[in-house]
Amino acid sequence: MKIYLVGGAIRDRLLKRPVHERDWVVTGADAAKMEALGYRPVGKDFPVFLHPDTGEEYALARTERKSGHGYGGFTVYAEPDVTLKQDLLRRDLTINAMAESEDGELIDPYGGRADLEARLLRHVSPAFAEDPLRILRVARFTARYHHLGFTIADETLTLMRKMVDAGEVEHLVPERVWKEVSRALTEPDPDIFIRVLRDCGALKVLLPEVDCLFGVPQPPKHHPEVDTGEHVLMALRAAPPELPVRFATLLHDLGKGTTPKEILPSHRGHEVAGLPLVRDVCKRWRAPKQLTALATGVCEYHLHCHKAFDLRPQTLMKVLRALDALRRPERFEDFLKACEADARGREGLQDRDYPQVDYLRAVREAAAGASAEALMEQGYQGAELGKALDRARIRAIAEIKNQYLENDGNA
Repeated sequence: MKIYLVGGAIRDRLLKRPVHERDWVVTGADAAKMEALGYRPVGKDFPVFLHPDTGEEYALARTERKSGHGYGGFTVYAEPDVTLKQDLLRRDLTINAMAESEDGELIDPYGGRADLEARLLRHVSPAFAEDPLRILRVARFTARYHHLGFTIADETLTLMRKMVDAGEVEHLVPERVWKEVSRALTEPDPDIFIRVLRDCGALKVLLPEVDCLFGVPQPPKHHPEVDTGEHVLMALRAAPPELPVRFATLLHDLGKGTTPKEILPSHRGHEVAGLPLVRDVCKRWRAPKQLTALATGVCEYHLHCHKAFDLRPQTLMKVLRALDALRRPERFEDFLKACEADARGREGLQDRDYPQVDYLRAVREAAAGASAEALMEQGYQGAELGKALDRARIRAIAEIKNQYLENDGNA
């Protein structure tokens, strides 16, 4: 029985990046021996065990043979005669196929260290094509390491395109897709993830609603970059690295893909037109409810945010109510972040001022400060209390609006 450190811990250490978790491979052992040593079995699809003291994952060395479609279509062999080299051969990229022995020796049979130095993401073997999830993983790793100069090897990108053409991506289950997408959107360059998927053809399968935005024109006055798809990627770059905000930013302009050609580059009503598309994506990928709520809110009301200074107090109250801003201030804050990313995701306007954020924060605080208790003391109750509270909130918003108008006049 021998134990080896494998995968990401070695890759990130060689890149001088923080190592957040360690994975181990065990050769010369079986499940019975692992359990006898106190390891706790947790692997559903593969023979994986938790160390009795550290809780880190230890997997038996294994080989895999394709036996069906998609991520789970494999027959696994994990007996004591499987070698470390055989186990590393089944991995996706050479930079993830390195190991370290217990005495610190680097074991690198497939050139992972050389590819790290060359900043290349290269598949280990033709078996890469057996698992379509690896297309998303490569796109995610590119988004993670793009700022370090990493690119995808030509032969790997070619193989990814062949996999898409063969229909393998269509067999991915929603949970696996969402896991990769949600991780990729929080990487340093989430727009690169989308670009890679588009370059290999997978975006058209997984997210056709975004893929069709490329080439759709917008008014140059508001969008100097013109292309809607490019705008979405620029907005992604401008968004903070928070999954809810970036997910909503990715989907905020889906309605522009449905605009009739005869009215282009105008996109009147694209906010409402995009709502069913956003809901379809969220349902298809089984996104969490709170992310769905934010994404639909940003889709429908991002123009209201941009035009906030022009809106009447009654309309501002309507927006707050629609976004459930008084009960969920954290979600409203994410809404503002996504709208600001949309405003700054435009050629030459990345550093523009966006005072709407501070204004709408003040509007929400003013509305939230209206007291139901004071109205109840005045005798209001039931439906009349609700109406009176609404009027009080609108008056509070009007006061904030007047303050901003006065400040602008005195500037």
